[in-house]
Amino acid sequence: MSDHARVIGHLIRRTITLDVPRERVWAALTEPELLNQWFGEGFEVSAFEVGGTGRVIYEDFGDFPIEFTEIVPLETLAFRWSGIPADELDEYSTHVAFTLTGDDTSSELTVVESGFEKLPGGTRYRRDRLEQNREGWDVELDELAILLEG
Repeated sequence: MSDHARVIGHLIRRTITLDVPRERVWAALTEPELLNQWFGEGFEVSAFEVGGTGRVIYEDFGDFPIEFTEIVPLETLAFRWSGIPADELDEYSTHVAFTLTGDDTSSELTVVESGFEKLPGGTRYRRDRLEQNREGWDVELDELAILLEG
């Protein structure tokens, strides 16, 4: 599947290789009924377009608002999201970018989350957020792989 997510400076990076066509991975990133099966406990979105908003729902933690910043079909999906439960994006948000490559038989998906160096709260808070989210991407992308590869 892949290595674990790694903290590199002020960002998190993880790449996974999936034995499924690129189109299936893209569908899992953009179709709400599939997103709801691997990303948080729920995913709601107004529209999959730049500027579109939504939220990721974690039953034990709360709702995390998002706003799409880049969408290139079959290649890139990026959004800002709140690092803490909130009603709207604020200074605690970071940026997530999924980059997808592959063909009709296998795909490589990389997630990079950045912007931790701009968070308020000091070095210890930023380091804690980096580690929490690093662990989160291990869980989320493992769940995506299970969904797609069975």
